[in-house]
Amino acid sequence: MQPSARAPKRILWVDDEVDLLKPHLLFLQARGYHVDAITNGDDALELMRGSPYDLVLLDEQMPGRRGLEILELLRREDPHQRVVMVSKSEEDHTMTEAIGRRVDDYLVKPTSPRQVLSVVTRVLEGTSIRQQRVAQDLAARFPALSRLCQEARTADEFAEAYTELVDWQLLLEDAGEQGLLDTVRALVVDLRRDFGVWVMREYPKWVRGAADRPRLSVDVVRDFLVPRLGTDPMYFVVLDCMRLDQWRAIAPLLAQHFEIEESFHYSILPTATPYARNAIFSGRFPDEIAKDRPDWWDSSDDEGSLNAFEDQLLVEQLKRLTRRDVSVHYDKIFSDRQSEHVRARVNSALKVQGAVIALVFNFVDLMTHGRSESPILMEVARDEAALRDLTRSWFERSTAYEVLREAARQGHQVLLTTDHGSILCHHPTTVFARKDVTSNLRYKFGQDLRAEVPSTAFNTHDEKDLRLPGGRLGMSYLLALEDYFFVYPTKLREYQARYRNAFLHGGISPEEMIVPVASLTPRP
Repeated sequence: MQPSARAPKRILWVDDEVDLLKPHLLFLQARGYHVDAITNGDDALELMRGSPYDLVLLDEQMPGRRGLEILELLRREDPHQRVVMVSKSEEDHTMTEAIGRRVDDYLVKPTSPRQVLSVVTRVLEGTSIRQQRVAQDLAARFPALSRLCQEARTADEFAEAYTELVDWQLLLEDAGEQGLLDTVRALVVDLRRDFGVWVMREYPKWVRGAADRPRLSVDVVRDFLVPRLGTDPMYFVVLDCMRLDQWRAIAPLLAQHFEIEESFHYSILPTATPYARNAIFSGRFPDEIAKDRPDWWDSSDDEGSLNAFEDQLLVEQLKRLTRRDVSVHYDKIFSDRQSEHVRARVNSALKVQGAVIALVFNFVDLMTHGRSESPILMEVARDEAALRDLTRSWFERSTAYEVLREAARQGHQVLLTTDHGSILCHHPTTVFARKDVTSNLRYKFGQDLRAEVPSTAFNTHDEKDLRLPGGRLGMSYLLALEDYFFVYPTKLREYQARYRNAFLHGGISPEEMIVPVASLTPRP
């Protein structure tokens, strides 16, 4: 039995000059569309109540009800009906009113059959055409992309491969290409494995001063912020725990207000706030901070105690780098309920010449941590795509976006970055440790510490491999690789049930370590 042919898309053209549209109608019909024509809007509404159409071409200037009046009635009855407005008027207010009523496109008469076909194809076939195009583009790129992932040997090559894989995932998700998306995800898994082996070998060299090391957390202020300092105030914004794909989700919102110059840096290890964010604000590794300020650093991995002095660290770093006192306004924002107070304090700080407005927004980190504790949030942010959507939804209504839009309106430059990302963890790996071991699920510090399967973690007894403060005798340092998370043999089922498919951070993966840095210049 032969499969039935796809039914043609149905178009209704509403125009009092139907006789003049004969060439247009025939042209569309020859391209496989079913086209009906009718001369007035009231009859069109009656016709659509009994027979749905995929698209309505609606003339604006007709006897009786104008097209915009018909559009208003149509929107009440079917808010999702696709409509293209056709008008002889080139006046801005007519076009603005039509767009405000959510028309899908706008044509100005006289139109050629080819112009009409172009708009109809975009509205009715655009999604499937884009889907086919993405599939064809990936097929053409795939051999080179596979080689890029397999042959990555340097920080730039791993960052290039990871960035392209993220971009392909976003394109394929948008196009609904699940099969090809699974193929790209398989490349991500392979890259993640190679990345872990490479970082274990290279990272101890980086922190000991290797000449070819990439930009790390300690370099962000020196390389990106200081060169942009001048007499005008400068914003320095850190969105805590933001993955590259989450940045991609919010970047289009900022692109309306700023020219964006994007780069990246590698988060130091462990990829956790007490280490990576302190490194950004101080320009120093944890062992240097602990040596200079032993009263600031304790042996825990608690963010509240270890990240209490970021403002002072930034002041000291800027003075060290610029050889002058730089005024710093620092705010850490946990809730958008603080919006008015934050904006008021920022506006006051902007009055100081050459000030740095340093703002840390913790929502993404709180959401990532809270997801593991909340069944509702776990369901809402069930995978990477959902996490991106939730991040964008928050950002659109956030204090962060309000502050950044105001910065753009006032013509101030912004440096925006994050301290580390997170990874969706699927696989538990058992660790054996004493009771005094640290609690994080992607990294552990403690005595007599080991992983049951050594290949799942980076294990060192030398704190200098991570530039951490010296620990007790017999200390081990364990960082999870790929998408593993640590569980104890006595709590195996409990931890598996609670943390499998959780977004975690602290370990070694491209998602946690390769993070964006964006220089934002206000659009004129």
